[in-house]
Amino acid sequence: MVKKVPRFEESLAELEQLVERMEQGNLPLEESLKLFERGVQLSRACQSALKDAEQKVQILLEQNGEPVLKPFTTDES
Repeated sequence: MVKKVPRFEESLAELEQLVERMEQGNLPLEESLKLFERGVQLSRACQSALKDAEQKVQILLEQNGEPVLKPFTTDES
């Protein structure tokens, strides 16, 4: 059985919801701990996804093994 890995956006949205619930301060201790644990998992998943994306961008910007700086431009020009 393959475990579904949530997308970055889904993980971030769930993390934001957990933070909002916990900030209200009206949860029992055990539920707060469960939400905190889930939040740590989501945070790690988001950090990992961002790190992977950063590595992919660096690979795409390298030419002949050397980093190449390219100016940022938009398609609206």
